[in-house]
Amino acid sequence: MLNFLRTTVLIAALTAIFMAVGYFVGGTGGMIIAFVIAALTNLFAYWNSDKMVLRMQNAFEVDPRAQPDLYNTVGGLAQRAGIPMPRLYVINTEQPNAFATGRDPQNAAVAVSAGLLRDLEPREVAGVIAHELAHIRNRDTLTMTLTATVAGAISSLAQFGLFFGGGNSRDNPLGPIGVLVAVIVAPIAAALVQMAVSRTREYEADKDGAEISGDPLALASALNKISQIAHRTINVAAERNPAQAHMYIINPLSGQRMDNLFSTHPNVENRIAQLQRIASEMQVDRTGRRAEPRPGNPRVAPKENGGGWRVPSTGGSEDGNSSRGPWG
Repeated sequence: MLNFLRTTVLIAALTAIFMAVGYFVGGTGGMIIAFVIAALTNLFAYWNSDKMVLRMQNAFEVDPRAQPDLYNTVGGLAQRAGIPMPRLYVINTEQPNAFATGRDPQNAAVAVSAGLLRDLEPREVAGVIAHELAHIRNRDTLTMTLTATVAGAISSLAQFGLFFGGGNSRDNPLGPIGVLVAVIVAPIAAALVQMAVSRTREYEADKDGAEISGDPLALASALNKISQIAHRTINVAAERNPAQAHMYIINPLSGQRMDNLFSTHPNVENRIAQLQRIASEMQVDRTGRRAEPRPGNPRVAPKENGGGWRVPSTGGSEDGNSSRGPWG
């Protein structure tokens, strides 16, 4: 509830910034126009954002015949999360990463990259998917889309006012100075609010994803691997559309891995530390199993009764050759 209230306040702050830009550019009339634009922009994003994001990130839909093991993984975790099976996409990039999109759990999609399926083990892939399903269950996908849309509109409106020499309205006491302030300050303020929303939701999705999968350390291991590989592997689609970078589980852009005001994602070490604490509280070991019951500790469930849903063991092939996992 606290995170929901915090996110609501941040979205309201973005809308207020948008309206303030409209006021500095065109006075009271400009503020009203800005509010209408914000409403129309968000309405468009509500219905079409998932299609736009998937297309712009070079994602293509796959079915159970193309990716049977991946489909089973997503289906099992979605059942544990209590949400419908989302549409499944593969992102055409060698960078290991993933994101979720969609306006609600009934109209959601999970996209994982070809690099993620290649570089991560099945348990780690399941941990990443559980994180994305947590975003869907918490309706973060809609929240993040709306914040990105409004933040982008703020920058566009401020540039529009500067280009057309706004600020001459009688209702605007600051005149051209107000436009200059809007152009410089408003986009920065909007970016800070957007990043604050993103970081808040990532921590919460890590926590809820760990509970969905029952395997916090698998997600921690996945985050560690992705962060190490992602910063040296170019994601062309993400670089072309940096406003969508906050949707990924790890920042797909270079040079933004610090946990500061200008980062779209929390520091990876901080996220891993949180997951390690959760694993300790859940008494789950590095294999994803619950700890054996100990005398005097009746809260610990027997191993066969705990541990949560697991990715099917890949083992070796029938000809005796081992494989890295069902996704290659």
